[in-house]
Amino acid sequence: MTVYPAIDLKGGRVVRLRRGEMDQATVYNDDPGAQAALFAQAGFRWLHVVDLDGAFAGRPANAEAVRDILAATSLPVQLGGGVRDMATLEAWLDAGVARVILGSAAAKNPDFAREACRKHPGCVAIGIDARDGRVATEGWAETGEMTALDLALRFEDAGAAAVIHTDIDRDGMLGGVNVEATAALAARLTTPVIASGGVASAADLAAVRAAGNIEGVIVGRALYDGRLTPAEALRA
Repeated sequence: MTVYPAIDLKGGRVVRLRRGEMDQATVYNDDPGAQAALFAQAGFRWLHVVDLDGAFAGRPANAEAVRDILAATSLPVQLGGGVRDMATLEAWLDAGVARVILGSAAAKNPDFAREACRKHPGCVAIGIDARDGRVATEGWAETGEMTALDLALRFEDAGAAAVIHTDIDRDGMLGGVNVEATAALAARLTTPVIASGGVASAADLAAVRAAGNIEGVIVGRALYDGRLTPAEALRA
């Protein structure tokens, strides 16, 4: 199981939100590159980076901060937020991003997302953000009728590197991962599934690992608040 420390970007700073609400942001670091270096020094193997402003704007909005992260460490970075077309996706891959996450684009323009997966195998992940099992898009501002499973199944044969399943109601709330829903999704897919939202302790990571079919888990607020140390996360 891979632990992905999260670096969420808003206004060029590292923040954490509660349930995806932009007005519920807590700033943890004014220097994203320095934060990335700290995670690398701690021994993590990947970084999970989200351009929150870009997710709402539909285009990259924290490009300088992302470039600072890429320059600060050699760790592979998976990046989401504001990628809606092939030119933007390929520009990030050319810049050194290892894996681009398509969220709103996957739900609203699946043909583009499938083409991206096929054109860049292993370099595109599908981000599925769900509220009560329904897919939310546009920075979680819109929730439709499509289920997380319905969306994931659209990409089973496209060559996606992973499906990142986020339970919005648990994101940033430290209430525990929705292991049951994530494991149920993973059981229906051959694509690796990464859990996101709600990690508060090493016990939560142990629960994800015990599910047996979840490839990784994204950790945010618990690391920043000190509820979970990097050493504890990596031991899990």
